Amino acid sequence: MVPKSFIWRRLHSLMGLWLVLFLLEHLLTNSQAALWVGEDGRGFVKMVNSLHNLPYLQAIELGLLAVPFAIHMFWGVRYLMTSKANSYSTKEQNPHLNYGRNKAYTWQRITSWILLVGIILHVAKFRFIEYPNSVNLGSQTFYLVNVTLDKGLYTLADRMQVALYDENQILEEQAMLENRNAEERVMQAAQEVKQQHSLWKGPFIEYNEQEALLLNATQSYKQRLNWALALKKQKLSGSEVVAVAKDFGTATLLTVRDTFKSPIYVGLYTIFVLAACFHAFNGFWTFLITWGWVLKMAAQRFWVCVAVSMMAVVAFLGLAAVWGTYWFNLTS
Repeated sequence: MVPKSFIWRRLHSLMGLWLVLFLLEHLLTNSQAALWVGEDGRGFVKMVNSLHNLPYLQAIELGLLAVPFAIHMFWGVRYLMTSKANSYSTKEQNPHLNYGRNKAYTWQRITSWILLVGIILHVAKFRFIEYPNSVNLGSQTFYLVNVTLDKGLYTLADRMQVALYDENQILEEQAMLENRNAEERVMQAAQEVKQQHSLWKGPFIEYNEQEALLLNATQSYKQRLNWALALKKQKLSGSEVVAVAKDFGTATLLTVRDTFKSPIYVGLYTIFVLAACFHAFNGFWTFLITWGWVLKMAAQRFWVCVAVSMMAVVAFLGLAAVWGTYWFNLTS
């Protein structure tokens, strides 16, 4: 009978491989916010919109991201609690071996702690706290995010067809709706019309132009009301403004740009990216060993070179996104 610990270790390893593939896709997408200077992140916007428009997106996020991450992190923490670094020692009686693979083993554990904290905070920030809010106005869906105002944002917003609202403009939108008492009466009349048609009178009714205008005007007013409420929900502080984009990808790009304006975030995400790349591709190499795909020493040395090369390339993509999104590509 196969021990349960063996099955769980293999599942932990498989989930790790899946997350390596996700890291490749994620940093490839993010790098397009920085590397194609002069294109205003069009590649990033296109890829993010493609992912956002996938059917059953929440189920995909849950089944293909949240569950694999949860399994890998849960068992990873258990292994962290029972394993010990063996490449250095603070006491003479503790045995240690100062070899390359022992150092890699130690750094795999160190980066595990960095990633455990980093992933939780990263998901909280971009998937929940700063996730773009949406509101419908007519047939168009708009996406709202809070960003800190800077001089370059004016010209960038103009090129990307993004509207900026400060606190005063939001108050003006609210005041305009509060003064439109006539439209509130129209809404009441439209509600009465709907109640009249709530009784079953067969599958068809005669076209009434007045009723059509009344109901359409009501729908328009409700959407404007929702628009003003959506702006009001974007609580502004300091020099923040609300950026209103016509697609999800553009709103996300502005959030990323705003994050990497901060030298503190640049420093933290530099550590995060380097830790993720080392952990992923050192784990990829051990995956090949664990599953018996690479057995001979010559093959192991070859795949070490492959893993290190992939680590360097993906780290470059990630660091390009961190350092280049604002400071090189989207400054103005």
